[in-house]
Amino acid sequence: MSQRHITFPQRECADCPIRHRAVCARCETDELEQLEAIKYYRNFEAGQTIVWAGDKMDFVASVVQGVATLSQTMEDGRRQMVGLLLPSDFLGRPNRDRVAYDVTATTDLQLCCFRRVPFQDMLSSTPHVSQRLLEMTLDELDAAREWMLLLGRKTAREKIASFLSIIARRNAAQQAPGLGGAVAFDLPLTREAMADYLGLTLETVSRQMSSLKNDGVIQLDGKRHIIVPDFSALMDETGDDADGGVLS
Repeated sequence: MSQRHITFPQRECADCPIRHRAVCARCETDELEQLEAIKYYRNFEAGQTIVWAGDKMDFVASVVQGVATLSQTMEDGRRQMVGLLLPSDFLGRPNRDRVAYDVTATTDLQLCCFRRVPFQDMLSSTPHVSQRLLEMTLDELDAAREWMLLLGRKTAREKIASFLSIIARRNAAQQAPGLGGAVAFDLPLTREAMADYLGLTLETVSRQMSSLKNDGVIQLDGKRHIIVPDFSALMDETGDDADGGVLS
């Protein structure tokens, strides 16, 4: 792969776009200074592998910009995408030096990295960091359970709508406090990757995207840019009730 020069701004913690959602969200000024002392940025271009499953990883990181995928390869060579890392998501485990999944940048990506051993030491001395990491871990567990439901019980149309709603919510969280009106975002995955992630065929993904477009639930601007005129209408297509469960 030819190398491109990727330029992302180098920010102070106070000016970081994920400051209030990442692992440092609850940190006081002195705690941010401790993190500053062990942090550094790494940039990856779209398609570049960040780390392979089984490799040693001497850092943990928060995604600042861009999207990465988590994948696992089976013994016969088949690959399955098992997760996405979006801005503010946490990569790595402080008490584990090896990675369980292949991690690949699907867009140009910036990571805010912390050296693993000093970060692990901080967890015992900085309650705000350890508490926030626990919250994020529990949120990740909830998301995994929601994904099991999506893959096992939802129709193809509901799967596509649910995936779009997840991306829309995360993009809205970065840009504005509410989801009252229209939402616009770029899909982080190709339709082929969406099919892999959702357990569908490429043809089914394309057909359901066209169906949602024809019904006015979404608008398409090119291959990746999605406009949701009414977010509540998209949520109606996910198969979830108002409490987040599945409609019977």
